[in-house]
Amino acid sequence: MPREKTDDIRRKRVGLRPVDDMDRKILGELIDDADISYARLSEKVGLSPPAVHERVKRLREAGTLVKSSAIVDGAAVGKPLLAFVHVDTSGWGKSAQLMQITKHPEVEEIHSVSGDTCMMLKVRTRDTQDLESLLAYLYAIPTVTATRTYVVLSTYLEQTVQAGITQDWPEPDAITQLQTGPDRQMIKQM
Repeated sequence: MPREKTDDIRRKRVGLRPVDDMDRKILGELIDDADISYARLSEKVGLSPPAVHERVKRLREAGTLVKSSAIVDGAAVGKPLLAFVHVDTSGWGKSAQLMQITKHPEVEEIHSVSGDTCMMLKVRTRDTQDLESLLAYLYAIPTVTATRTYVVLSTYLEQTVQAGITQDWPEPDAITQLQTGPDRQMIKQM
């Protein structure tokens, strides 16, 4: 079976100006509020509105700022059940039949992954019956050999891609001190 081209998945940014600290500040503000005006954004980052507009334009042209979208509460639109589905397939994970599932609004993300599964889906449904119907749909695909479903009980962090980069990760000893120090009560309460 010939290998499928995946060049369009992760485009290389050849010859483009790298993202600098000011770009990251702008992106951070846009992540917090995609509807912010250029005037307000310029106040927050300390540049003139035309300079901010030009930077946002360049970030869009470079493909760094892909799109602006609304974040919708799943329960408010009748889909409170969030789950991650690991999909095992015979052969290469991605197939035309499997990718047909993208037509269903319950499927929020599809990833090809390494490890003990081929594909991982993030899905949001009305209830367990709808989740079961989605799983039945998957099992009707001839190349799907198994699934493992993880239903989310609580979500502590769900966010879009963040513009910042951690420069100095804490040493393991610092993490241990946080877990055993006076702040331990706060951790337990979370």
